Amino acid sequence: MSSYFQHHVFFCLNQRAAGEECCANLGAEAAFNHMKSRVKELRLHKDHQVRINRAGCLDRCSEGPVLVVYPEAIWYQFVDNDDIEEIIESHLLNGKPVERLMI
Repeated sequence: MSSYFQHHVFFCLNQRAAGEECCANLGAEAAFNHMKSRVKELRLHKDHQVRINRAGCLDRCSEGPVLVVYPEAIWYQFVDNDDIEEIIESHLLNGKPVERLMI
């Protein structure tokens, strides 16, 4: 069975209780918004190419912030929008995972 989307990206946006490690405290929401808007700008959201979704806890809090790209099931840790841009350019556009960001 093939995937409905060429790439389906899930961002952990979980918010834990005050003081607990979580992706939400590490800029995941801003990175999510950035990737979603860039995918639209690049028109990658058309024709089932790329779908960007929110996710609850992905249970990798200590490695956060994290996102996972399916169907390849490649997990990434990112720091800023430069990392997000690299994932878009290399992985989503050119099919080459960004090894330095993989976890």
